Amino acid sequence: MRNVLIPHDPSKETVPVYGVTPETLEERLLQLPKSARAWAQAAGYKAGSARVLTLPGEDGRIAFVLLGLDKDGPQADFAAGALAGGLPPGDYRIAEGFGDPDAAALAFALSSYRFERYRATSSGEPPRLMVAPGTDVARLGIILDGVGLARDLINTPANDLGPAELADEAGRLFAAHGGVTEIVAGDDLLEEGFPMVHAVGAGSDRAPRLVDCTWGDEDAPKVTLVGKGVVFDTGGLDIKPSNAMLLMKKDMGGAANVLGLASMVMAAKLPVRLRVIIPAVENAVSGRAFRPGDILQSRKGITVEIGNTDAEGRLVLGDALALADEEEPEMIVDMATLTGAARVALGPDLPPFYTDDDDLAGRISAMADAVNDPLWRMPLWKPYAKYLDSRVADTNHINTTGGSFAGSVTAALFLAKFVEKTKAWVHFDIYGWSPSERPARPKGGEAQAIRALFALLEEKYPPRS
Repeated sequence: MRNVLIPHDPSKETVPVYGVTPETLEERLLQLPKSARAWAQAAGYKAGSARVLTLPGEDGRIAFVLLGLDKDGPQADFAAGALAGGLPPGDYRIAEGFGDPDAAALAFALSSYRFERYRATSSGEPPRLMVAPGTDVARLGIILDGVGLARDLINTPANDLGPAELADEAGRLFAAHGGVTEIVAGDDLLEEGFPMVHAVGAGSDRAPRLVDCTWGDEDAPKVTLVGKGVVFDTGGLDIKPSNAMLLMKKDMGGAANVLGLASMVMAAKLPVRLRVIIPAVENAVSGRAFRPGDILQSRKGITVEIGNTDAEGRLVLGDALALADEEEPEMIVDMATLTGAARVALGPDLPPFYTDDDDLAGRISAMADAVNDPLWRMPLWKPYAKYLDSRVADTNHINTTGGSFAGSVTAALFLAKFVEKTKAWVHFDIYGWSPSERPARPKGGEAQAIRALFALLEEKYPPRS
């Protein structure tokens, strides 16, 4: 994606792109040649949001581009994503009318993403965009690389991305930045204290793994990212209907997103001790699969009654979070495509997050707004913890007493049982998928929350000059 952005160079011939609103359209047209104004009027152009209009010059070639904006702030400038699919190949430039030219350039590049690994032919030469003066192209590249990694991993089908391949991707990423990766696989998970990861992955002939990556100065503040790495989820013995399995290649979206965020942190050389923990498993159906009613041991020592094998993500995260918490880091962030209840509550585009740290929640919300990476805080409502009660174990892992109420909240409350020592913990229940084509968010695997989190970590741990 970064290749579609051109550093600012006033000597290079490019076509200017002007941001316009219904209120500023007439003023902009008065500044253009008479023939361009006549063209816009003949086309009935009204500067609707993300509406692109190319205007010809005297020689008939594209001389100007108008892009409709309808709101203030980064959300308005993200309409520039429409340029990626609305312009023919050529070189264009951010001109006037944008509140945040950097956000416009980012949106353009995000919309230029294509997943073409399995296509015999590519989609052809894309348009390119010259950024505005002062734009930090290198920083944009860091963000685009992280988002691209997350999207690529989610879009890759499970036949080519099993637990071993996901572990290899994490290892390659950290090795490229001088980091270290340790992997515990198969029955070794029992010996090393990860019984829930082992149980969830036991039904597959592809052995489960616990991936543990580290990077940075050992004395730096410890930031740990935990990502759900269920490469495919059949639902286990509580098997999903076929239509519910169609997108289950994305059930490792939490792992994909924490790796995308890790890519940004390492490329930006933030002064932290970064750790990424990924339980990589396939939840399959076989004679070895775990069963409803089973009682599992956990790394934390908590016994867990299984209420439904299709709620496997929180189990593998429980062991991973317990490991992360043992080190008492400054911050633990976990990300998971965890519950359908989160989608019912907030839809696919607005992931909920949970934390008891009010200051951290405020900063996350502020960063989400600032970079147009939508998030919404939900409550860790302690009275709902009773919904997880079990008569035969320390806890159930699903709501067994409150009907279908508060599914995302109770999942977060279950995870909270495995975190007690870290100074700050935040859980993101993401969707990891864009169900339709929109500016900056093409249909398919999607990075959610990581641009906001990167901005937060940049602010908290600024790079050393």
